[in-house]
Order: sequence, then C-alpha cells, then structure tokens
Amino acid sequence: MKLKIVIKVIIFAIIAGFSLQACGKNKLSITVAGSTAFQPFAEKLAGLYMAEKPNTHITIQGGGSAVGIQSVLSGAANIGMADLVQLPPEAKDLNSYIVARDGIVMIVNPKNSVKNLEVSQIRDIYNGKIKNWKELGGNDHKINVVSREAGSGTRSSYEAIIQNITLVKEAIIQDSNGTVRETVANDANAIGYISHGIINDKIKALTINGVSCTTEEIVNKKYMLVRPIFLLTKGAPQDRVKAFIDYVLSKNGQDIIKANGLIPAI
Repeated sequence: MKLKIVIKVIIFAIIAGFSLQACGKNKLSITVAGSTAFQPFAEKLAGLYMAEKPNTHITIQGGGSAVGIQSVLSGAANIGMADLVQLPPEAKDLNSYIVARDGIVMIVNPKNSVKNLEVSQIRDIYNGKIKNWKELGGNDHKINVVSREAGSGTRSSYEAIIQNITLVKEAIIQDSNGTVRETVANDANAIGYISHGIINDKIKALTINGVSCTTEEIVNKKYMLVRPIFLLTKGAPQDRVKAFIDYVLSKNGQDIIKANGLIPAI
C-alpha cells in the first residue's frame, strides 16, 4: 500500500508539473492534493478564488489523505488535504489548519428497508459477523460490504471511531467517496460510508444509534461519526499559499463550505 501511495505522489508531481507549465510564467501556481472527500469542495473554492484572482492557477488533485501528507512532505504539492480524526506521526512537523468538519454517513440503496444501525451492528457487519440483511430486519439477502482503500482518510477516521474493525476480506474496495456512493446506488444489498457532503437521492443515509447525520446533530455533538478536514503545509505558508488558505478560512470561504454541505471550522 505504501508503494501505491508513492506512485500516486509521483503521478501527481508529474501532473502538477505539466499544469505549472501550462498556466504560463505570469501565473502564480498552487498545487493541492489529498482527501477525495474534500476534493470537490476544494475545487469549488479554488474556482471561485481564481475568478477573483485571475493571476493565480490552482491545481486540485485527490488520491486520499495519505497522498496529501506525502505530497506535501515530498514537495510535490504546496498544500495537502487530510480528513482524519487524528493526524499520523509523519505529519507532526507539518503546519495544520482545520478548515471544515465532516460527518461520515452509513449509506444503503433506497430499496433497502433498514433505516437505523447501532454502532455494534456496524462493527459486526464490517467484521463479517453479520452477513445477511434479515439479521437487521431487512430482506433475506447477503450484505455486500463496501469500504475505502487503506490510506483513505475517510476509512481511517471511520475505523478509529467505530473501533475494533478487521475488514471482512470479501469487502468491495473503492478509491473515492464518489465510487462508494455509485457502488451502493447500483446494488440493492450493499452498504458503504461516505462524506455527508455528497449525499444524493440515489442512496439512503442511515441513522446511527437513532441519530441522523445532519448539521444540527453534528454541531450539537450528538452524531458520533465526525472528523476534521485539515489543510497542511511544510513550514509556515507564504505569499500565494497563505493567501489561499486565508481565503478558505475567511467568512466568505466558510460560507461556501457551509452552503455546499460541510460544517464550517469557525
């Protein structure tokens, strides 16, 4: 898995290099990599920022939180994105800025009659102890478990909060929140977890311990599957990098984050 992360970092460095050349000498270039959960929000923020600052070119790349951390450490990116309950030891020397908070939602297909799961039931599903929906009050069908890849911030945060998960070997592994969502949308017997900021009507969000993943319940600390979103830099951010992070943390940037489905950091 470490090799995969290294390969992703190298590929990103190449893409960032091409983007830097393409944007021209008169453009101020910023490269951002990491969390696929925060990626669409970063793209939205970057687009609006570039509209205000036409002399700035921002490249946003996913790859997962581990890639975000390694990209900053290696110099392949100016800013890393990570969605983790706690940053790993390798990020201890990086400057970190919490720019949003995000709920992780358990999702099923809309055809599934199950509406709520207890934490213990979620743990047993992902450990392979509960294998059929009828054990949870649903139809008599095998549960198709969908998970993120190792190195994903969403998976790391999910497992850190649920605790004691040894992922069932039959699990379907996907490399982004979006592909998890599409897999569940196309499989009546699947279960997965995604950022609450990308919920749509193609999937159904479950309550956990009877609590919905809503902004109100997250702010009131009643919903338990919540993690911060970090922007990371190697050393104190300077000039154009600092300006973009300041924009994300500004009232305008935080309002955009809120309007698009995440919880503002401030």
